Amino acid sequence: MTPTRTVRGRLPAAHPLFVAVLAVLPLTAAAQDVPPAKEAVALDTLQVTAQRRVENAKDVPVSITAIQGEKLDVLGSAGDDIRFLSARVPSLNIESSYGRAFPRFYIRGLGNTDFDLNASQPVSLVYDDVVQENPLLKGFPLFDLAGVEVLRGPQGTLFGRNTPAGVVKFDSARPAQDADGYLKVGYGSYNTWNTQGAYGGPLTDRWSARVSALYQRRDDYVDNTLANAPSDGFEGYDEAAARVQFLYEGDAFEGLFNLHKRKLNGTARLFRANILQPGSNALVEDFDRDKVALDGVNYSELETWGGSARLKWDLGKLTLYSISGYETAKSQNRGDIDGGYGAAFLPVSGPGFIPFAAESMDGLPDHRQITQEFRVESNEWGRFDWQAGVFYFDEDVTIDSFNYDSLSPGNPQTGHAVQSQRNKAWAVFASGDFDVTQKFKLRGGVRYTQDKKDFTASVLQAVPFGTPVSGPYIAATDVDDVSWDLSGVYQLNDNLNVYARAAKGFRAPSIQGRLAFGGVSQADSETVISYEAGIKADLFDRRARLGFNVFRYHVDGQQLIAVGGSNNTATLLNADKTIGQGVELDFEAYLTDTVLLTLGSSYNDTQIKDKDLAVAICGGGCTITDPTTIINGGTYALVNGNPLPQAPKWIHNLTLRAGFPLTDASELYAYTDWAYRSPVNFFLYESPEFRSRSSLEGGLRVGYNWAYGQYDVAVFGRNLTNQTRVVGAIDFNNLTGFLNEPRTYGVEFTAKF
Repeated sequence: MTPTRTVRGRLPAAHPLFVAVLAVLPLTAAAQDVPPAKEAVALDTLQVTAQRRVENAKDVPVSITAIQGEKLDVLGSAGDDIRFLSARVPSLNIESSYGRAFPRFYIRGLGNTDFDLNASQPVSLVYDDVVQENPLLKGFPLFDLAGVEVLRGPQGTLFGRNTPAGVVKFDSARPAQDADGYLKVGYGSYNTWNTQGAYGGPLTDRWSARVSALYQRRDDYVDNTLANAPSDGFEGYDEAAARVQFLYEGDAFEGLFNLHKRKLNGTARLFRANILQPGSNALVEDFDRDKVALDGVNYSELETWGGSARLKWDLGKLTLYSISGYETAKSQNRGDIDGGYGAAFLPVSGPGFIPFAAESMDGLPDHRQITQEFRVESNEWGRFDWQAGVFYFDEDVTIDSFNYDSLSPGNPQTGHAVQSQRNKAWAVFASGDFDVTQKFKLRGGVRYTQDKKDFTASVLQAVPFGTPVSGPYIAATDVDDVSWDLSGVYQLNDNLNVYARAAKGFRAPSIQGRLAFGGVSQADSETVISYEAGIKADLFDRRARLGFNVFRYHVDGQQLIAVGGSNNTATLLNADKTIGQGVELDFEAYLTDTVLLTLGSSYNDTQIKDKDLAVAICGGGCTITDPTTIINGGTYALVNGNPLPQAPKWIHNLTLRAGFPLTDASELYAYTDWAYRSPVNFFLYESPEFRSRSSLEGGLRVGYNWAYGQYDVAVFGRNLTNQTRVVGAIDFNNLTGFLNEPRTYGVEFTAKF
């Protein structure tokens, strides 16, 4: 599973992944000839909703990975947030400089490292058919889910917002007339509690309901060694979330109503000054992940709530859908950005060189999002089926940015800027599929989008050595675009489909006002054209399932963010072109009747193509390996040819579950999971200090279940090897970084009823 060294733009010829793929592929043609084992187990048909209909994943011409059931429970057993999905799916990376509050998603290398609360992302997150546009909405905890689907490549025809890289889709378990539920209690390292439960059932013969709740907490496990500091510990959290759903099922009408809420209190991302050795990405020799010395205030508070109404009318030959959504969020996230204490011009400072103190907070005092979709689809129109609709999006957001003086008693406020944006968009779309023959099906779709933003920003309190009181600064955008997709699926035999797909995606312009040390910046629209082809197969009488594809995409005007640097600003940019290419593999198989294997792998080669694109280099301590140029007296790195930031070339993941039946109703089992991610650049420029090391993290769960799985007790471990990796950095001041999650152990009990 260890990748070989590769040359940019070429696939390595002898990588073990490709040897395995080549060994498996010939079996697909002969799979129907393998005699079935007597009473052998088989994989359930994988049903997905990637095309807004329930379909067999094998028939859908999109690269999809679905995670359901026990696998979701195992990956989330330590109470980690949504980032536990990172590298657990081919071509998916997730990271955050806010901790649990603000996940950033990357698919096939396309993402956005922007930390602004007004940032847009090219990966859309859709929760119960409602898009979650603001980054703070994207981290809603995962509990009581029917499943997760990751759709790779542009999905701009059928999904509502900013999907040029793909969609991560979550579907909650629905109410039903059959009563059921579960209770799960887990306890582990650092006094971590992970509890959740759900119960649902009938209210009347037409109405049913389901209530789900989650509570997670962890003690601060990193000690602050600085005397008389405003905070004595970090990395703890206290989080609660709940969801209630009501389902009405009439003769020709169905209504599903959803209310949900989340509340998070804890510490913000913990930044550590001078954590890296100059000229290397190795940790300094005296590093201790359980200790820091910080003079800044640190906390994270987030509260979100929302609701949706998903209505369905059966009109015979047609079905009409209405999906209404409302979301709102409030937050404050304050941290010690310099990662240490004092400053170089004072008698005492550290650890290492601290040029100046930096402490800031971003807040979201006002936010609301309204979405509305009407969609009509055909019902079994023979060889041709279709769906069409209209979509409306309205978001209003206000963001506060504060600066503080860590060197003065009480850490007083020393700067305040505010930005506000109103974003309205609407779209019309249509999609259809046509059975050309019994074995060959064509699909296609088109979407017209109009997007308008009105933005204003002001400095209300001057920042020392920064921007004076000024404003308002006003900006606006008004654009439209047409997205499309065209694909074909051909059934070679009952067990093997081949497909090809071409698609165009679109992301609307972005505006930001990081006014404390800069100004308003703006990035124009980006568009991506993507091509992929692959196979999907059921093998060995459905004891195994395989998906394999190759892809290539081309982005025009990709939106990028130059974060930090010597200018201490965050600036939106457009690259002339970006290209990406690679392969993806999903494999699942019963090796025996009681041993289940899943394997995922991806290779992503990304490259920025813009000979004139230059970004500010780090503020101090790092080694720039790119060519440089002087602009207005400052040194800038030319990033042409660099890979995209946070874009690992290789991702591999594996799970293996072995069961040992004791009786017909009980078993012992062991479940292990491993995920590998190759190195990534943290920024647009290349520097050995700001390039992560590769990561290999594993988990193990050993348990006993009885009463036909109704009860389960298990011990678990996450990050078993206790690997410590820098997963992100701040570059305007010194070699400051932040870390992955530590090793944890625990025990968990689950009861289903």
